[in-house]
Amino acid sequence: MRDPLVLVSSVTDDQLSQIRAAVPDATVERVDGDQLEERIDGAHVVAGTVTAASLARASKLAWVHSWAAGPNNQVFPEMVASPVMLTCSKGNGAIPLAEHAIMLMLMLNRDALAWLRAQDERRWARHTHAELNGLTCGIIGLGYSGVDLAQKAKAFHMEVLGVRRNAQPTPYVDEVYAPGDLHQILPRVDFLVVTAPYTKETHGMLGAEEFKAMKTSAFYVNFSRGGIADDEALLAALENGWIAGAGIDAHGEEPLPAESPFWTAPNTIITPHNGATTPQTRQRGVDIFVENLVRFVTDQPLTNLVDKEAGY
Repeated sequence: MRDPLVLVSSVTDDQLSQIRAAVPDATVERVDGDQLEERIDGAHVVAGTVTAASLARASKLAWVHSWAAGPNNQVFPEMVASPVMLTCSKGNGAIPLAEHAIMLMLMLNRDALAWLRAQDERRWARHTHAELNGLTCGIIGLGYSGVDLAQKAKAFHMEVLGVRRNAQPTPYVDEVYAPGDLHQILPRVDFLVVTAPYTKETHGMLGAEEFKAMKTSAFYVNFSRGGIADDEALLAALENGWIAGAGIDAHGEEPLPAESPFWTAPNTIITPHNGATTPQTRQRGVDIFVENLVRFVTDQPLTNLVDKEAGY
């Protein structure tokens, strides 16, 4: 499409200049808050969050780009039913998310919480701890962040098992299984890391049966989306010692309420869905959008298209 009106939200001045330089014949406007609602009727492209109400007013809209890697809040019924293309920024946070998982794994593996408690008390408290070397990391979801985590786990001399929809060979992963074979890896892993998107298929895929199938010395780590593990089952696993602990960045309810028992669950590290909050993550999302915007104005197929029925 030639000369589209492009509305973008949540970008810096430099990023706005980058977008405009890539498509000099387009009209690119930065909008924030209510401005999107006011301007969307004439827009052909929106990079940001579109609601059902604004979508209904968008008579010319052809494409929406989500700054999120997982565009769950954009896959509402009206969007699914519409002909509007939806793309996302998947891959933009793979590196920091994998780093976050490694941080949580190291902290859990070495019982860093004991050191932090001792530091608060100004107490010199040494203890014998484990190492990641030789342990097994199981990864549910082998997209960008899952593969990046597998590579990092290999750098720590770990065995890596993976679960993905299509159980094809995957770089840095020793064995790959289909979701239906999840129970084959559960008794083997020392860390079970969830990197998969939240979909109808992944909702509640980890329940009491799955946590009971794990070693009592194993840890659970999640940085993708809450709801993949059943919260009641996960809490029971932590409180009853079915597993050794957890590092949780993505939660079933966000923000996590102050009264949530997860805050005080045994040997559990809570972070506020913050694993990919880096300047580089947003810049990679802008780069993905800019590449697609050039494709859009030159009538080429877009990348990172969301299957709106599947939800990712």
